[in-house]
Amino acid sequence: MSLLRKFDTCVTPALSFAAFVSVLAGASAQAQVAERPLAASAFAAAVSALPQAAPAKEQPSVYDRIWTDFTQWYKNDDNPAVQQVLFTGRFHHDFATVSADQGDHDESNIRRVRFGPRVTFLRKFLFHAEVEVNPQERDPFYMRFTDAYVQWNHSTQFALTVGKHAAPFTQEGATSSRELLTIDRSIIGQNIWFPQEYMPGVSVSGRVAPWNYRVGLYSSGAMNREYGEFSGDYFMLGVLGYDFAKKLSVKEAVLTGNYLYQHPDPDNTFTRQLEHVVSTHFRLEATRWGVRGDLSNAQGYLGQQDLWAAMVMPFYNITGKLQAVTRYTHMKSDGPNGIRPTGYEARVVPGRGDEFDELYLGANYFFYGHRLKVQTGVQFADMNDSANDGGEYSGVSWTTGIRVGW
Repeated sequence: MSLLRKFDTCVTPALSFAAFVSVLAGASAQAQVAERPLAASAFAAAVSALPQAAPAKEQPSVYDRIWTDFTQWYKNDDNPAVQQVLFTGRFHHDFATVSADQGDHDESNIRRVRFGPRVTFLRKFLFHAEVEVNPQERDPFYMRFTDAYVQWNHSTQFALTVGKHAAPFTQEGATSSRELLTIDRSIIGQNIWFPQEYMPGVSVSGRVAPWNYRVGLYSSGAMNREYGEFSGDYFMLGVLGYDFAKKLSVKEAVLTGNYLYQHPDPDNTFTRQLEHVVSTHFRLEATRWGVRGDLSNAQGYLGQQDLWAAMVMPFYNITGKLQAVTRYTHMKSDGPNGIRPTGYEARVVPGRGDEFDELYLGANYFFYGHRLKVQTGVQFADMNDSANDGGEYSGVSWTTGIRVGW
């Protein structure tokens, strides 16, 4: 399937969607102005000529009130035992279509449903637990515990976390699914990062501006829906980042290096079969534009080929709510069948390949930041399969979804 044909097939609807959302947003703003009575405008002009008092405190928006009422179950800073109880979670729903040389696929999918309590107690301690369920299936409805940990926040410079929690490495792994700029992670998230994301372990983390760090020791498996069987081995993770934002006069400019070592074991099923992972990633964001990037290398074991990958993702804020984003990803393995397909493309081609290229074009509309947004994106992808055993893929997919987080 030629690139021009892919572009003509699916990117036009995505751009039309972005334009439609932009028109709606602009029309809404114009309607608000048009509906203002002339007398009210004259009165406002007269008032503006009078001496001005101190500006009133900004009132919470409708979204603020809804989210607070829904999520803040308890708050009392004077209580020495329990200061706050929050209800946290996320709901993600996708509509996806895939058109490839190897076949087609259409799907409406409840992608993620997670929820649970987040309790602040004894001033410096946090308990957080979330379960993931699958309302589309009766068996199993309960999928797993994602978070289930206790954290001691001594200060912003030092926090100790014990239990099942995230192991953030690579650009994809360091970004929560609630805050993705693309509707899904790139192929780095499926192959070099550990897509289970949450592993039982102990970590210390903190920020000593402009530095941030994390060091952790985690169990690699064997995997189950809770804390695992502890019959596998372990992995160690080190993260060190530096924020250049002040020097560059931008909102964010964080350069981060990750190193992961995993002791090889066939029961390491929480993770991928990777012994060493080295990743460098960068996040830059100015007022209207930004870019994210990643360079990663991984050494496999027990038959997993070595991998390397590069990703660059520029974005532009068209308005305060509408954002355009694009991404290019390249991954290569040192031998055949080293790369797993990702996303809805895997529904068409479940086999593996050895070289992958992807171009993503998308748009996001933020109703309430990352807590309520609509995302759409078109992905053009090609995967070579030198072994010729069912891993070759060439096609385009279009996914649109709603993301709700609380």
